[in-house]
Amino acid sequence: MYDKSLTRPVLLLLGIQLTALWPTAAVEIYTSRVLEAVNGTDVRLKCTFSSFAPVGDTLTVTWNFRPQDGGSEQFVFYYHGEPFEPMSGRFKNRVAWDGNPERNDVSILLWKLQFDDNGTYTCQVKNPPDVDGVIGEIRLSVVQTVRFSEIYFLALAIGSACALMVIIVIAVVLFQHFRKKRWADRAHKVVEIKSKEEERLNQGKKVSVYFEETD
Repeated sequence: MYDKSLTRPVLLLLGIQLTALWPTAAVEIYTSRVLEAVNGTDVRLKCTFSSFAPVGDTLTVTWNFRPQDGGSEQFVFYYHGEPFEPMSGRFKNRVAWDGNPERNDVSILLWKLQFDDNGTYTCQVKNPPDVDGVIGEIRLSVVQTVRFSEIYFLALAIGSACALMVIIVIAVVLFQHFRKKRWADRAHKVVEIKSKEEERLNQGKKVSVYFEETD
Protein backbone atom coordinates (compact mmCIF):
# COMPACT_ATOMS: atom_id res chain seq x y z
CA MET A 1 0.00 0.00 0.00
CA TYR A 2 1.03 3.60 -0.69
CA ASP A 3 2.11 5.87 2.10
CA LYS A 4 -0.68 8.43 2.68
CA SER A 5 1.86 10.96 3.88
CA LEU A 6 3.40 11.00 0.39
CA THR A 7 0.13 11.05 -1.56
CA ARG A 8 -0.93 14.58 -0.52
CA PRO A 9 2.34 16.35 -1.57
CA VAL A 10 2.31 14.50 -4.90
CA LEU A 11 -1.28 15.57 -5.65
CA LEU A 12 -0.48 19.15 -4.61
CA LEU A 13 2.54 19.25 -6.91
CA LEU A 14 0.49 17.81 -9.79
CA GLY A 15 -2.20 20.43 -9.21
CA ILE A 16 0.38 23.23 -9.36
CA GLN A 17 1.79 21.91 -12.63
CA LEU A 18 -1.67 21.64 -14.22
CA THR A 19 -2.48 25.17 -13.11
CA ALA A 20 0.72 26.46 -14.71
CA LEU A 21 -0.15 24.74 -17.97
CA TRP A 22 -3.73 26.09 -18.00
CA PRO A 23 -4.15 29.41 -19.94
CA THR A 24 -4.46 32.46 -17.71
CA ALA A 25 -7.82 34.19 -18.14
CA ALA A 26 -6.87 37.84 -18.45
CA VAL A 27 -7.90 40.59 -20.86
CA GLU A 28 -5.10 42.66 -22.40
CA ILE A 29 -5.91 46.29 -23.24
CA TYR A 30 -4.21 48.43 -25.92
CA THR A 31 -4.51 52.23 -26.10
CA SER A 32 -2.55 55.18 -27.47
CA ARG A 33 -1.58 56.06 -23.86
CA VAL A 34 -1.02 59.74 -24.74
CA LEU A 35 -3.26 61.85 -26.97
CA GLU A 36 -3.35 65.53 -27.92
CA ALA A 37 -6.35 67.30 -29.45
CA VAL A 38 -7.45 70.87 -30.19
CA ASN A 39 -10.06 72.63 -28.11
CA GLY A 40 -13.53 72.57 -29.69
CA THR A 41 -12.84 69.58 -31.94
CA ASP A 42 -13.89 65.92 -31.69
CA VAL A 43 -11.54 63.09 -30.77
CA ARG A 44 -11.62 59.31 -30.94
CA LEU A 45 -10.44 57.52 -27.80
CA LYS A 46 -9.15 54.28 -29.27
CA CYS A 47 -9.17 51.15 -27.13
CA THR A 48 -8.72 47.58 -28.36
CA PHE A 49 -8.29 44.32 -26.48
CA SER A 50 -7.33 40.67 -26.76
CA SER A 51 -9.02 37.89 -24.84
CA PHE A 52 -8.57 34.14 -24.41
CA ALA A 53 -12.34 33.62 -24.43
CA PRO A 54 -14.50 34.26 -27.51
CA VAL A 55 -16.33 37.57 -27.52
CA GLY A 56 -20.00 37.16 -26.68
CA ASP A 57 -23.02 38.89 -25.18
CA THR A 58 -21.40 38.92 -21.74
CA LEU A 59 -18.76 41.45 -22.84
CA THR A 60 -18.81 44.65 -20.78
CA VAL A 61 -16.88 47.88 -21.37
CA THR A 62 -16.55 50.70 -18.86
CA TRP A 63 -15.02 54.11 -19.58
CA ASN A 64 -14.21 56.46 -16.70
CA PHE A 65 -12.43 59.80 -16.34
CA ARG A 66 -9.97 61.20 -13.78
CA PRO A 67 -9.54 65.00 -14.04
CA GLN A 68 -6.01 66.33 -14.37
CA ASP A 69 -6.48 68.77 -11.52
CA GLY A 70 -7.68 66.04 -9.17
CA GLY A 71 -11.11 65.10 -7.94
CA SER A 72 -13.22 61.98 -7.96
CA GLU A 73 -13.46 59.58 -10.87
CA GLN A 74 -16.35 60.27 -13.24
CA PHE A 75 -18.46 57.94 -15.39
CA VAL A 76 -18.07 58.38 -19.15
CA PHE A 77 -19.60 55.41 -20.97
CA TYR A 78 -20.80 51.82 -20.55
CA TYR A 79 -21.37 48.99 -23.02
CA HIS A 80 -23.09 45.66 -22.41
CA GLY A 81 -24.67 44.23 -25.55
CA GLU A 82 -25.60 47.81 -26.46
CA PRO A 83 -24.16 51.25 -25.64
CA PHE A 84 -25.33 53.19 -22.59
CA GLU A 85 -24.56 56.90 -22.77
CA PRO A 86 -24.43 59.04 -19.62
CA MET A 87 -27.77 60.62 -18.71
CA SER A 88 -26.19 63.45 -16.73
CA GLY A 89 -22.84 65.03 -15.95
CA ARG A 90 -20.19 66.69 -18.08
CA PHE A 91 -20.24 63.99 -20.76
CA LYS A 92 -23.98 64.02 -21.41
CA ASN A 93 -24.66 64.32 -25.18
CA ARG A 94 -20.88 64.50 -25.78
CA VAL A 95 -19.88 60.85 -26.07
CA ALA A 96 -20.82 58.11 -28.55
CA TRP A 97 -19.95 54.48 -29.19
CA ASP A 98 -17.46 53.94 -32.03
CA GLY A 99 -16.37 50.38 -31.37
CA ASN A 100 -16.84 46.96 -32.92
CA PRO A 101 -16.63 44.08 -30.41
CA GLU A 102 -16.30 41.52 -33.23
CA ARG A 103 -13.00 43.21 -34.10
CA ASN A 104 -12.04 43.65 -30.43
CA ASP A 105 -12.52 47.41 -30.74
CA VAL A 106 -14.25 49.25 -27.87
CA SER A 107 -13.39 52.84 -28.81
CA ILE A 108 -15.59 55.89 -28.17
CA LEU A 109 -15.97 59.38 -29.64
CA LEU A 110 -15.75 62.51 -27.51
CA TRP A 111 -17.30 65.64 -29.01
CA LYS A 112 -16.67 69.36 -28.52
CA LEU A 113 -13.52 69.13 -26.42
CA GLN A 114 -13.03 71.58 -23.58
CA PHE A 115 -9.95 72.47 -21.61
CA ASP A 116 -11.40 70.87 -18.49
CA ASP A 117 -11.48 67.55 -20.39
CA ASN A 118 -7.75 67.28 -19.66
CA GLY A 119 -7.08 64.14 -17.68
CA THR A 120 -6.87 60.37 -17.82
CA TYR A 121 -9.53 58.22 -19.48
CA THR A 122 -9.65 54.56 -18.45
CA CYS A 123 -10.93 51.67 -20.55
CA GLN A 124 -11.90 48.50 -18.69
CA VAL A 125 -12.99 45.37 -20.57
CA LYS A 126 -14.46 42.19 -19.08
CA ASN A 127 -15.12 39.17 -21.28
CA PRO A 128 -16.13 36.30 -18.98
CA PRO A 129 -14.42 34.14 -17.98
CA ASP A 130 -11.67 36.70 -18.75
CA VAL A 131 -12.47 39.30 -16.12
CA ASP A 132 -9.00 40.27 -14.92
CA GLY A 133 -6.33 42.36 -16.54
CA VAL A 134 -4.72 45.78 -16.57
CA ILE A 135 -7.06 48.72 -17.20
CA GLY A 136 -6.12 50.74 -20.29
CA GLU A 137 -5.38 54.45 -19.89
CA ILE A 138 -5.29 57.44 -22.24
CA ARG A 139 -3.87 60.74 -20.99
CA LEU A 140 -5.66 63.42 -23.01
CA SER A 141 -4.25 66.92 -23.40
CA VAL A 142 -6.59 69.56 -24.84
CA VAL A 143 -4.60 72.40 -26.39
CA GLN A 144 -5.31 75.62 -28.27
CA THR A 145 -3.26 74.55 -31.30
CA VAL A 146 -1.61 71.26 -32.12
CA ARG A 147 2.18 71.20 -31.81
CA PHE A 148 4.35 69.63 -34.46
CA SER A 149 4.51 65.89 -34.08
CA GLU A 150 5.81 62.93 -35.99
CA ILE A 151 2.72 63.00 -38.21
CA TYR A 152 3.45 66.56 -39.32
CA PHE A 153 7.09 65.77 -39.97
CA LEU A 154 6.01 62.70 -41.93
CA ALA A 155 3.57 64.78 -43.97
CA LEU A 156 6.30 67.36 -44.58
CA ALA A 157 8.71 64.64 -45.71
CA ILE A 158 6.12 63.13 -48.05
CA GLY A 159 5.29 66.56 -49.47
CA SER A 160 8.96 67.33 -50.01
CA ALA A 161 9.50 63.98 -51.72
CA CYS A 162 6.52 64.60 -54.02
CA ALA A 163 7.79 68.09 -54.87
CA LEU A 164 11.25 66.67 -55.62
CA MET A 165 9.74 64.04 -57.92
CA VAL A 166 7.74 66.73 -59.75
CA ILE A 167 10.92 68.80 -60.21
CA ILE A 168 12.79 65.75 -61.53
CA VAL A 169 9.98 64.96 -63.99
CA ILE A 170 9.93 68.57 -65.21
CA ALA A 171 13.74 68.54 -65.57
CA VAL A 172 13.61 65.30 -67.59
CA VAL A 173 10.85 66.66 -69.84
CA LEU A 174 12.78 69.90 -70.44
CA PHE A 175 15.98 67.96 -71.10
CA GLN A 176 14.21 65.77 -73.68
CA HIS A 177 12.61 68.83 -75.24
CA PHE A 178 15.90 70.72 -75.62
CA ARG A 179 17.67 67.58 -76.80
CA LYS A 180 15.10 67.06 -79.55
CA LYS A 181 15.32 70.74 -80.46
CA ARG A 182 19.11 70.55 -80.68
CA TRP A 183 18.93 67.49 -82.91
CA ALA A 184 16.31 69.24 -85.03
CA ASP A 185 18.59 72.29 -85.37
CA ARG A 186 21.52 70.09 -86.35
CA ALA A 187 19.41 68.25 -88.90
CA HIS A 188 18.23 71.56 -90.32
CA LYS A 189 21.83 72.82 -90.62
CA VAL A 190 22.87 69.58 -92.33
CA VAL A 191 20.03 69.99 -94.82
CA GLU A 192 21.08 73.59 -95.47
CA ILE A 193 24.73 72.57 -96.01
CA LYS A 194 23.70 69.81 -98.38
CA SER A 195 21.45 72.19 -100.26
CA LYS A 196 24.27 74.73 -100.62
CA GLU A 197 26.70 72.06 -101.79
CA GLU A 198 24.20 70.77 -104.33
CA GLU A 199 23.61 74.33 -105.52
CA ARG A 200 27.37 74.92 -105.80
CA LEU A 201 27.81 71.68 -107.75
CA ASN A 202 24.98 72.63 -110.07
CA GLN A 203 26.59 76.02 -110.72
CA GLY A 204 29.92 74.28 -111.41
CA LYS A 205 28.25 71.95 -113.89
CA LYS A 206 26.62 74.89 -115.65
CA VAL A 207 29.98 76.70 -115.98
CA SER A 208 31.69 73.62 -117.38
CA VAL A 209 28.89 73.10 -119.89
CA TYR A 210 29.16 76.73 -120.95
CA PHE A 211 32.90 76.45 -121.62
CA GLU A 212 32.39 73.25 -123.54
CA GLU A 213 29.81 74.92 -125.75
CA THR A 214 32.03 77.95 -126.38
CA ASP A 215 34.89 75.69 -127.39
